[in-house]
Amino acid sequence: MKPPDPSPVASPKRVFLVDDHPMVREHLALMIEQQSDMRVCGEAVDLPQALEGIGLTQPDIAIIDISLSSSNGLDLIKEIRSRGWSVPILVLSMHEDSLYAERALRAGALGYINKQESSKNILMAIRRVIDGQIHVSSKISEILLKRVISGAEKTDMSPVAMLADRELDVFQLIGRGLSTRKIAESLGLSIKTIETYRGRIKEKLLINDGVQLLRRAMQWVEEYDARDR
Repeated sequence: MKPPDPSPVASPKRVFLVDDHPMVREHLALMIEQQSDMRVCGEAVDLPQALEGIGLTQPDIAIIDISLSSSNGLDLIKEIRSRGWSVPILVLSMHEDSLYAERALRAGALGYINKQESSKNILMAIRRVIDGQIHVSSKISEILLKRVISGAEKTDMSPVAMLADRELDVFQLIGRGLSTRKIAESLGLSIKTIETYRGRIKEKLLINDGVQLLRRAMQWVEEYDARDR
């Protein structure tokens, strides 16, 4: 009697990395390539490269950083979804904060995890997102669940959290000392558009002038970066 055919071995899941730090990509690639069930199929440092690479390779998952070279991870997620691509997305960020986690999930990511997590936890997050499950840290999950349970409205959030995604980008770059012209170049927008965003930010944060805006933005960036040290 002929023995049954052995079960076919599943092909490794293809992982696409998007991060503007070479060392981060190298570490992730090494960690992933050591797994039998996944392999790296491509890498990118910014939004244009990522869109081209993801379109060509059609990976099983894209791992994306929030801060990218000359672009933004949230913008990349939105662009991927606007093109109708269903690739699962995991955000791997330095920021252990619900501010960006909630925005990433709202934009279309399935997971959000901190770069300082252990390799074991990062690999678990990758596998969960590949399987179509949502993955966030217990800390972020608790914050988001409390907000849902309490029915918190936007009026209960901090003023900075109420900024729209692009307004938050501009606010952060102001806090990092960039001029209006440099911000426009960084985001690929006109100076007039950046001035409009500055006006909206001042209105939402109840700020009267540019000096107060700069001081507030620098203070926020300093406090925000301190939480990640």
